[in-house]
Amino acid sequence: MRAGEKLFGRAGEVARLDRILGRAAAARGSALVIRGEPGIGKTALLEWVTDAAGQRDMRVLTAAGVENESRLPYAALHQLLYPLAAVNPVLHAAFGIAEGRPDLYAVALAALEVLADAAAVRPIVLVIDDLHWLDSASADVLAFVGRRVGSDAILAVGATRTVAVDDPQRRSGIPELMLDRLTGADSAALLDTHAPQLSPAVRDRFLAEAAGNPLALVELPRSPAPSAGAPTAALPLNSRLEATFAARASELGVPESALLLILAADAACDARRLLAAATEAAGEPVTLRDAQRAIDTGLIEAAGNGFRFRHPLVRSAIYQRAPLAARLDAHRCLAARLTDFPDRRLWHLASATLGPDADLAADLERHAEQARQRGAIMSAVAALHRAAELTERPEQATALVLRAAELASEIGARHEVERLLAATDLSALGPAERARLANVHEVVRFQRFTDPAGRVRELTDFAEAAGNPELRVQLLWRAASRCFFQATGPDTAAARARIAALVDTDDPIALAVLAYTVPEERGAEVLERLQKAADAGGGPDVLRFLGSAALVLGDFARSSAWLDSAAADARAQGRMAVLARLLTSANWGRLWLGGWDQASAELTESRALVEDTGEVFYAVASQTSTGAVAAMRGDLDEAERLLDAVATSPLAAGMSYIQIARVQARGLVHLFRGEIPEAYAVLARTFDPVSPTYHRYMRWWLVPELLDAALAAQRVDEARALISGMPDVPATMMAVAAEYAAVILDGAPIGARTAQWPLYRARLQLHQGRLERRRHRIAEARDLLRAARDTFDTLGAVPWAEMARAELRAAGELSGRRVSSARENLSPQELQIATLAAQGLTNRQIAERLFLSHRTVGSHLYRVYPKLGVTRRSQLAGALA
Repeated sequence: MRAGEKLFGRAGEVARLDRILGRAAAARGSALVIRGEPGIGKTALLEWVTDAAGQRDMRVLTAAGVENESRLPYAALHQLLYPLAAVNPVLHAAFGIAEGRPDLYAVALAALEVLADAAAVRPIVLVIDDLHWLDSASADVLAFVGRRVGSDAILAVGATRTVAVDDPQRRSGIPELMLDRLTGADSAALLDTHAPQLSPAVRDRFLAEAAGNPLALVELPRSPAPSAGAPTAALPLNSRLEATFAARASELGVPESALLLILAADAACDARRLLAAATEAAGEPVTLRDAQRAIDTGLIEAAGNGFRFRHPLVRSAIYQRAPLAARLDAHRCLAARLTDFPDRRLWHLASATLGPDADLAADLERHAEQARQRGAIMSAVAALHRAAELTERPEQATALVLRAAELASEIGARHEVERLLAATDLSALGPAERARLANVHEVVRFQRFTDPAGRVRELTDFAEAAGNPELRVQLLWRAASRCFFQATGPDTAAARARIAALVDTDDPIALAVLAYTVPEERGAEVLERLQKAADAGGGPDVLRFLGSAALVLGDFARSSAWLDSAAADARAQGRMAVLARLLTSANWGRLWLGGWDQASAELTESRALVEDTGEVFYAVASQTSTGAVAAMRGDLDEAERLLDAVATSPLAAGMSYIQIARVQARGLVHLFRGEIPEAYAVLARTFDPVSPTYHRYMRWWLVPELLDAALAAQRVDEARALISGMPDVPATMMAVAAEYAAVILDGAPIGARTAQWPLYRARLQLHQGRLERRRHRIAEARDLLRAARDTFDTLGAVPWAEMARAELRAAGELSGRRVSSARENLSPQELQIATLAAQGLTNRQIAERLFLSHRTVGSHLYRVYPKLGVTRRSQLAGALA
């Protein structure tokens, strides 16, 4: 097809691409995925982007997904970035050029840095075809980069087929350009240009069969004429096109056919190795003249130092229609030519082998471990699966598949896990393996278990049967988590007691299990043991479990501190999935301590990390907390939007702790809007055991909001009855709630614990000031109301601050409107970057911490300075104070 013909009917798409090219040249980078069925014109648009970028003097870097390289870690990234990677040790190690096994996110950050630095010299366009064949490590890195180039002169454009199951590009969140079929008029124009000699009847038949597919409109007229009476459109269009290409290939001689099959088995191989492997496969010399004859048929074309198929369907036609023995031989010949590329050689040997091969299976196991250490988990999964296929002993094969499923579950690859397990006979699993499988199912099928209470019993049974102590406590942790987070019904005391009784160690995960299952009975004991465990040290995983235990017990100060320490280590190690979870958890507690600026920034960061890691549940949890901050700051419309989204999310269904947290924020929105009956009703329902928003323990955290609503609704006696029986867990949110109730219900003074929690102290001062004013004790009322107002102003708690001002006016004292600080003009990410810069971190250090390019950090600071009214970095600390 000539260049002009390839873009028939694509004027709108070309215009859109031209606009984003212009923005990228002006350092407003972006990424775009072009999506469509085979033959629809994706590659033509990529070619247009390449040409247009060259005309704008932009540097173009290209790569294409290759099916036989989809199991090789960073294969596509190597294609794309090799010209820029010469001085980057992390990329060299990832590509196997130098020693080292960097994890995936270290590679991603290195890729972002080299691209940003190069783009500062000359704008860059990344063009990647066949995204669906990218190895998963490259796909993850490129999605990471694509979401972070907004401040750089970089455009990343990729093309892929229409959405498939568990499509990684669709999960990436990168904008898409969906290509539709050509209109009738454009289809007719393209067909007439390419095949003007057709009779009206044949022309109409081809138009109908092609149905607007440009490749079909060009290729079907070149296919052999069907036999009389044959159903010309009986096969699907892709199969018809493959048959057309196969028929054209069948007319070639032995050398050309051998070359095409070798190329189909390894489309990334260079011409020298291709010709040598084809020579061995054909049994006679295969030369560049033979390659030229294949090119003349229109099936392949020269590309760089090798060849490529003119369309992926050509490769599919050649490879799938070749005899099995010929395909095996092609891979064997290629393996012999790739001794200096051990990973590629290994996979060709695996593809050339039928039946068991213990040595090759062992090599694949070693390859899987190396890939896992480099963060290329899906490459490790593929290697373990192939090793299982090459293993003669069924129990060993099952063990390898189970290990592959465990690895895939760690990164949330649910579809791959299900595919692995569906193809494996699991009937002969022993108790330990069944326990491991249950652990995998908790990751990939969490919400498919529709009876949470029953699932808790199953997990506990598996834990009892597991011989491995580490696996035993992991399963108890899974069961305990369901007990705490899900709506398992009010009558789960026996199940929780059973879980707690099975915990017989003093390690942090065991303490977390106790905190999740028996907080009322053993909360005070666990809190004491948590501190001893923290004092003993043990690293970030210890702090993660200690922080989780402290959080569910309501010890927000220590939970935030411990989880912050664990998060800092996760940052340093590039464990972004873990970091997303930790930021969400740490900042739920921080909300009620009044650290809203930090919470907003880190919750925003958590939602961004979710896009990189696929930890979508934590996006919902983060959104709930963000909605609570918006409500307390007085942005009630935004709070309602966020909370409504949480309420309708399927991920929040049945998750009682999400639901009660949402209701707590929703109750505040009702209170601040003056919707008093609604506020009391929605908060009171959380104390009803049959309500979906009931939580046996977290309901006590809502006591302050319930009592505020009860006072306003004049339903204090009802509220008193609802909160009777509150457990006593000292130095936690429970203790604060008890003191809050004592002040509201019994007129007690503000307690020592509540005095250390500014938000609750100020709310009680507002309550007491209101009472003192009504008793005509004006001086005492003003003192209390001023203190409350000042604390609310410091926190940015606008609705409560306005309540305090209204009471002061009623007490005869005018109070000016709160003056916004300069820092409130910053976005959460700008505030986060400015705070780190004020602490003395360089742009590169900030970039490494936040997984950004240092140039993006610099762009943010460039915008921050005028907002804060400063001109130098040294002035940031004062402006933010």
